[in-house]
Amino acid sequence: AERQSRRYSMAEFGAYEVGGPAAAQPSVPPLPIWSSEGPSAGEFGKRDHIDHGVTENPYERRFSPYDFNGGTTLAVSGKDFVVVAGDTRMSSGYEIKSRNVPKLHQLTSKTVLAAAGCKTDVDTLTNLLRTRMQMYEHDCNKEMSTTAVAQMLSNTLYGRRFFPYYSFNVLAGLDEEGKGAVFSYDAIGSYERTPFSASGSGQSYLIPLMDNLVTFKTRLDPVPDMTVEEIVSIVKDAFVTAGERDIYTGDAVEIKVISATGVTTELFPLKKD
Repeated sequence: AERQSRRYSMAEFGAYEVGGPAAAQPSVPPLPIWSSEGPSAGEFGKRDHIDHGVTENPYERRFSPYDFNGGTTLAVSGKDFVVVAGDTRMSSGYEIKSRNVPKLHQLTSKTVLAAAGCKTDVDTLTNLLRTRMQMYEHDCNKEMSTTAVAQMLSNTLYGRRFFPYYSFNVLAGLDEEGKGAVFSYDAIGSYERTPFSASGSGQSYLIPLMDNLVTFKTRLDPVPDMTVEEIVSIVKDAFVTAGERDIYTGDAVEIKVISATGVTTELFPLKKD
C-alpha cells in the first residue's frame, strides 16, 4: 500500500515509469513557446492562448495588381506646335524609387504619349502601341498620323475595360493640317480633343492654373496667340507649383516641343525633396 501510494504521488507530479516501479523517473518539463508576444506556457503541438493572427481567427488575404507610382504630365497645344511635359520621379507610397524615370514616350515623329500611373502598366501599354504601329507601317508603308494614334489608343484602352490599364494618358502631337493637338483620356478609352490636358497626381493643381493662363476661362481679356517660349515658361512654373504641393511630383520635368521642324527636348530641374 505504501508503494502504491508513492506511485500515485509521483504520477501526480508528472513522473513516469519504465520497466517497473523501481525505474521511475521524473518527466521533462514542457518548454515554453516563444513568439513576438513573449513566452507562453503551452507545449509543442498544442495551441496556446495567444492569437497570432493565423492560428485561431480567420482573416482575409488581400492583393492588388496595381501600384500607383505617382507623377504628373501636362500638354498644351499651340497654333502650329504642341508642348508636352512630365516629371521624372517614380514613387511608391512614401518611398522614392527613382528620380530619373521619364513619363514621355515618343510614338512617332509627330506624336508623344504622356502617361503617369502604374509603371508596369504604362510600359505594357506603350509596347503594345509600338507593336501595332509597326504593323501599320508594314501594311500601309507610311507612318501613323496623330489622329490615328489617338483612335488606336482609345480602342486599346477600351479592349481592356474589364481589367483597365492603370495609366493616365495624355496624347500630344500635330494633326494632318500641322496644328497642335492634345487628346485627353479616361481609363477605358473615352477621349476628346482639348486645348490642354493634365494627368497624374498633380492634375488638380495644374488644371485650374491652365484654365487661367492658357484658355482664359477665368478672365475677361481676349486669349492671345502665345509663342512656344511663353508656353514653355508657363509649363515650368506650373510644375514648380505642383512640386510644392504634391509629394509625387519633383526631381525634374522633361519638356518636349513638337513642331514641323521636329521634336526638341529640355530637362528642367525641380525640388529633390
